[in-house]
Amino acid sequence: MSGDHQLRATDADRERLVTALQAHAAAGRLTLDEYADRVDRILVARTHGELAAVVRDLPVESTVDHGAAARQLVLAFIVALLVLAVIGGAIAAFR
Repeated sequence: MSGDHQLRATDADRERLVTALQAHAAAGRLTLDEYADRVDRILVARTHGELAAVVRDLPVESTVDHGAAARQLVLAFIVALLVLAVIGGAIAAFR
């Protein structure tokens, strides 16, 4: 990202940060709720400054294996969905 925080962000800038957030979530730095909240903030950000504010407290990782991080995040979401499905099935069974 550019050093000028007033410059307008591009879709590619947003996509890069969402990918970085996936890696941070997979590494355990963010909960799924924190990840989702930050992705929402990134998607509505208009400037580089707004984007920088979303990730200011996270370390910069240049050697992140984004493929592995994305797979871990997908796995975490699948597990969460399965847990919700089991709970939903249990609730429906007791009705």
